[in-house]
Amino acid sequence: MKKTITSSLASTVLASSLACLPSVTLGAQVATDPGDYSPLPAGVDLGILYYQHTTHERLYASGSEISNLAGIEELTTDIGLLRWVHYIELGGFTIDPQIIIPFGKVSLKTSGGNIRSSGVGDPIVGGTLWLHNDQETKRAFGITALASLPLGQYDADKGAVNVGENRWKLITQAGYVTPLTDTTSLDLIAEYTIFGENDDFAGAKKEQQDQYGVQAHLSKSIGAKTRVTLSYYHDFAGETSLDGIDLDDELNNSRWQGTLAHFVAPDIQLQVQYGRSLEVENGFFEEDRVNFRLVKVF
Repeated sequence: MKKTITSSLASTVLASSLACLPSVTLGAQVATDPGDYSPLPAGVDLGILYYQHTTHERLYASGSEISNLAGIEELTTDIGLLRWVHYIELGGFTIDPQIIIPFGKVSLKTSGGNIRSSGVGDPIVGGTLWLHNDQETKRAFGITALASLPLGQYDADKGAVNVGENRWKLITQAGYVTPLTDTTSLDLIAEYTIFGENDDFAGAKKEQQDQYGVQAHLSKSIGAKTRVTLSYYHDFAGETSLDGIDLDDELNNSRWQGTLAHFVAPDIQLQVQYGRSLEVENGFFEEDRVNFRLVKVF
């Protein structure tokens, strides 16, 4: 028989959970797409527009669902990203300085009402340096450093239900790409993120330990214009604390994602993706993720 709680206790639990909810940027701090670590020639520019829609109906703590206890009914995110990438050659190495500007809305439906946030998120700047780039074998290895700047829309009273995070982040990645056959390839990415503190998170100081993860993309080309990919993401650690109190919410979460990408013109690519969580130790279980991407090559 399910446990019942009084309305006053439910309100207390809900208020606490809003302060302790994981950031809406669940999982990988920068989720890569297949082909991101395959460098393009110097002088090429990419203008990229993303749209990401996710729904979450289950919240987990230490592997157990606590959605009902916390009064959580549904979290939805509708996030757009504007991204500009420019490829240059410096000292014989390929580099791609870039900027990412997120925007959109987040909505949390609870038994006590709805909480919404919208606006422009924290911009991300940085780039990738390819230490190995063999155009003949199509093998490449690059390292990435990206800084998330605390300039986005943020309301401290809404806790994690924000498009901005009110803190710095340094996101680093290392990615290796190799062909497996004439039509298949494998991308392997490792990620490590360092967080600054948020000194005004629902009236508390939020700190977070370093987070790390792995990402993998297995791709198959169908002709010269089309590619399908199966991706896997797994994230670890990143335990948070509020005013020095550990929340025991470190990640051990995984999800899968399928991708279909097609060049509708020589300089325009459309991409659609669908995915969902596999396992969640702490945080929201992603019921559905639908992504769209438009790339213009200049």
